Amino acid sequence: MRLFIAIPLSSEIKAHLGDFQETLKTSGITGSWSPIGNLHLTLAFIGEYADPDKVLDTVGSVSFMPFDLCFCSTGSFSDTLWAGVGKNESLEKLAGDVRKALAGSGIPFDRKKFRPHITLARRSSVPADLSLLPRPDPAVMTVDSFSLFRSDRGKHGMIYTELGSVPALSSAERI
Repeated sequence: MRLFIAIPLSSEIKAHLGDFQETLKTSGITGSWSPIGNLHLTLAFIGEYADPDKVLDTVGSVSFMPFDLCFCSTGSFSDTLWAGVGKNESLEKLAGDVRKALAGSGIPFDRKKFRPHITLARRSSVPADLSLLPRPDPAVMTVDSFSLFRSDRGKHGMIYTELGSVPALSSAERI
């Protein structure tokens, strides 16, 4: 089964980014647009792995405090258009801790440098001058959990199923 670990986005952020996708479309950008329900911020892509329980047990040991993310930029990886987040040490630490836990348990994952983003469109008509891209109005979300997802190819695209989540420490646990 194909697995990845990600921060699920709040319904408000998904709606905000969905509105931004419409802004991009009306500005002439074309592409294969990510469904609003599939928007997420990947911390680690595992790929094909048969033991999701082992993954959940492993990343369940990662502790973190809630933190805010600001969605405020746009960019691209070749023809993949994305929304980005502001510099965030808590996010960097969380991604590093998740990846360290996976490596320590021998669970394979894509070791590309962590570049936090939310994929908005693939095979898009990204302008050569990225400064011409509209930017989303800043929107903030509190991260209070991350999740293990399964990815399956469906008749109309990818279907993501949450298999379990790891909550942030509560105020009582922080003491």
